Amino acid sequence: MGEDVAKHEFTREDRTRYRTKVRRCLDVFARMLREARFDFERPMTGLEIEINLIDEHGDPAMKNHEALEVIDDPDFVTELGQWNIEINVAPRRLAGGGITAFEETVRRSLNKAEEKAREIGAHMVINGILPTLRSKHVTPDQLSSNPRYALLNEQVLAARGEDLQISIDGVERLHLTASSIVPEAACTSTQLHLQVSPEQFPAYWNAAQAIAGVQVAIGANSPFFLGKELWRETRIALFQQATDTRGDELKAQGVRPRVWFGERWINSIFDLFEENVRYFPALLPICDEEDPLAVLDHGDTPGLSELKLHNGTIYRWNRPVYDVVRDRPHLRVENRVLPAGPTIVDTLANAALYFGLVRALAEDERPLWSQMSFQAAEENFNAASRNGMDAQMYWPGVGTVPVVELVLRRLLPLAHEGLIRWGVDSAERDRLLGVIEQRCLSGINGATWQAREFHRHYDHSHLDRADALRAMLRSYVELMHANEPVHTWPLT
Repeated sequence: MGEDVAKHEFTREDRTRYRTKVRRCLDVFARMLREARFDFERPMTGLEIEINLIDEHGDPAMKNHEALEVIDDPDFVTELGQWNIEINVAPRRLAGGGITAFEETVRRSLNKAEEKAREIGAHMVINGILPTLRSKHVTPDQLSSNPRYALLNEQVLAARGEDLQISIDGVERLHLTASSIVPEAACTSTQLHLQVSPEQFPAYWNAAQAIAGVQVAIGANSPFFLGKELWRETRIALFQQATDTRGDELKAQGVRPRVWFGERWINSIFDLFEENVRYFPALLPICDEEDPLAVLDHGDTPGLSELKLHNGTIYRWNRPVYDVVRDRPHLRVENRVLPAGPTIVDTLANAALYFGLVRALAEDERPLWSQMSFQAAEENFNAASRNGMDAQMYWPGVGTVPVVELVLRRLLPLAHEGLIRWGVDSAERDRLLGVIEQRCLSGINGATWQAREFHRHYDHSHLDRADALRAMLRSYVELMHANEPVHTWPLT
């Protein structure tokens, strides 16, 4: 959502002023694109991981404020729910051992943070949805204390005009009425950032959209919510519904959701920012004093804070990012489709697959998106969210095939090729893409393991559902800390 905000009431004048300002920012952004003012010669990549906090029993620990105080590391920040925190990893290049450096940095930081959090009776878990969450945990009083989350909650519900309705039909069914956006906090993700030039951006964004279904299917790690076994990546449906500002009537009119896959391939990053302004009313109409046109005319770099804040309240699965570092603007694709976990090595294997595939596909002489409809990409994404590694995928030149077959036969060689172009050495490529290969051969990812381990306890012992989920989570946490990839985890 960007910077902290403190204002709690908005007038009609605020909204009018914001609308004018965000359109002025859009005009300035268009001029910057024409004048090629962006930094991209040494492209950087970035990584963010959202983390759950649990107590000694495996239940959510509502202690993120206390945890951040004892961790005392600026890389760790607050998140929406009191049982959430996030680690932001310093950006780096992929060449020269960059992916391994990400892995080592995250492991070192998380181990240190875990030691500190234990002092207050909290422990860290990286997974897509904490399986021990209950209805009592996703209530308005569990919202993080940061004022920006209360403000976002107020504005989403005000825009909607009624309680949120969450309905997910999967292995089991869940129907929930929520009086706040706190259920969104159950969704803990991994976000991958890739810096690109304005000219490259549409190809990389289109490529990221095309492989989103593959990423979700192979990396799924969110099979449970509120004690129910739902989709293999339940986080996708839950996030879409927990932030939906539309009532039934607006849905029927075709109004776009704020959590959005999109509806077309793009020709410019401007297409996405222009859609943001054209389709979505402001949730947080907060104006900065900067005049972006005056700043640009003066030869400096505008922050475009209104455009950035607006973009931060529209949750595309692949989000465009404008940012300024050391007075130099740059553009990024923020890939948001993956859950957190199960381990750091699994997380970096997922990252290697993504970075390799998008590079290979973006530079292909015959773009994939010229052979594939956008609707097919979205259908792949939805099938992957429901079925995980059992999903069937459409792919040009192949037809509809099991996703594991598609990855093994077609996509892993492309990912290797892409990583070579990034300058990733052979040992790194083989180790991390080997994790993806073995995941496909075994048919076991985080969601598969969680579901099987839960049923081992629930179907074959005296444990009730809640205790079976706790037992599964205890095993998950122990194996997570060992950092062996999930396809090697024992299953009885």
